[in-house]
Amino acid sequence: MLKTVEGIYQNGQIQLAELPPGVRDSTQVLITFLDPNKLEPSQLRQLIDQLETILGVQQGFNEVNAGQTRPLSDFMQAMQEKYEISG
Repeated sequence: MLKTVEGIYQNGQIQLAELPPGVRDSTQVLITFLDPNKLEPSQLRQLIDQLETILGVQQGFNEVNAGQTRPLSDFMQAMQEKYEISG
C-alpha cells in the first residue's frame, strides 16, 4: 500500500492535512521534507503523480505474480484516461 498525504512539520510534530483511509496505528511511513522556498504547487502535484505511478507499477507486478492478468487494451484505455492521451 502506498498513500501520499500532505502535512506540516511544526514543533517536532507532523500534522497531516487528512487522515488516509485504511491506515492503522503502527503503520510504517516514509517522510520527505520539502524545501518550502523551492517547491511550487505544480511541482508537488508532479511528485504525487510520480508516487501514484510507482504504486500502479507495483500493483501490476502483484497482479502478474498472482496470475491475475487483464487484456492490454484495458491497460491502454486506463492510461489514456489518466493522462488524456488521444489515440
